Amino acid sequence: MYILVEAKIGKPIKITAARSLNFANIAKECCDRKGIQMVGIIDSASPYVIEDIENFLKNGDAYEIKDGGIIYKDKVCIILGSEIETSEINDEGKTGSAHNLCYFPSLEDIKGFSKEMSTHIKNMTLSSQRANISAYQLIDIVEKYHGILIPAHAFTPHKSFYGNCTSRLSRIFQDKFDKIFAIELGLSADTELADQISELETRSFITNSDAHSLPKIAREYNKLLLNDISFKELVKALKREEGRKILANYGLDPKLGKYHRTYCETCDRAIEGNPPIGQCPYCHGTNITMGVLDRIVKIRDKEKSISPEYRPPYIYQIPLTFIPGLGSKTIDKLLSTFETEMNILHKLSQDDIEAVVGEKVAKTIINAREGKASIQSGGGGVYGKLTVG
Repeated sequence: MYILVEAKIGKPIKITAARSLNFANIAKECCDRKGIQMVGIIDSASPYVIEDIENFLKNGDAYEIKDGGIIYKDKVCIILGSEIETSEINDEGKTGSAHNLCYFPSLEDIKGFSKEMSTHIKNMTLSSQRANISAYQLIDIVEKYHGILIPAHAFTPHKSFYGNCTSRLSRIFQDKFDKIFAIELGLSADTELADQISELETRSFITNSDAHSLPKIAREYNKLLLNDISFKELVKALKREEGRKILANYGLDPKLGKYHRTYCETCDRAIEGNPPIGQCPYCHGTNITMGVLDRIVKIRDKEKSISPEYRPPYIYQIPLTFIPGLGSKTIDKLLSTFETEMNILHKLSQDDIEAVVGEKVAKTIINAREGKASIQSGGGGVYGKLTVG
């Protein structure tokens, strides 16, 4: 059983990322603090990151394997990837854009992909830059370099297929839709929401961290059944081949996601109420950013969420960074005592946690684990919050 998360390298590759988020630190964080055995790094097509990877391999702590991936200290498999923004024509005939996660088996493959994409992107040194091609065209380039393409944070209002471009993914990929065997849910959606769209019944769902800093790695992740940790095994799990599969998706309660509900830009507030909300009930204006919940209700073709039999459980988790009253020093103390965040979030008793952080915080962690926490929904780019009464 193995886990996949997804992270982003820091400046100057990603403007919104922390400086500490480099290749070596991500590997160390996954290995030593998170208990993660497989991680995808989706800034790996940047020439700066490629150079960082080559230097990382030279120091002897990591090596490439023939089935794809880089093994760090014989504990973590690093999957190289690239997030590409494609140009699409939306359902109204206007220009839209969407992010695509592209994963590759080897450093040589992603170097070839990077070189070819430099003819479609103005600045390959930065991550998530817009290409002058569509996803329909991109998938051919990805496959040329033995990669796979997964629509990223598929429902968010900005830079996603369902949120920004279309009500049906099959319209975008047309005769190549069968090559899309998985989608990334994003922090503001879960299985119950996504399974209200019938075309996704045969697609695997993945829950990734989209981490722009080390502490946010593994705020969402996947538990996989594999024979070993490699790119080849990952693809089999996503395709549900030869007994490999996703055993569980671990993710935020979507209310915590920063685009879960519609947000009024005039009133500067997320709007609760029956979805879909297309007008602010307070100022009666339409200067809004539609939330993921509202968008899915608007475009769904099933009145009730029905999941296929193979669909794994979606297990809600609230990372330590979301717990009120829990600062970085206390989190460090917890991790030094209990080794990994996964142990704290899912395994330890309240008494064990209480011995380190006290009764109030320990009870909040347990309530979050058991789904008893009260959550104020996020929206408009602002994360939701746990409320402690």
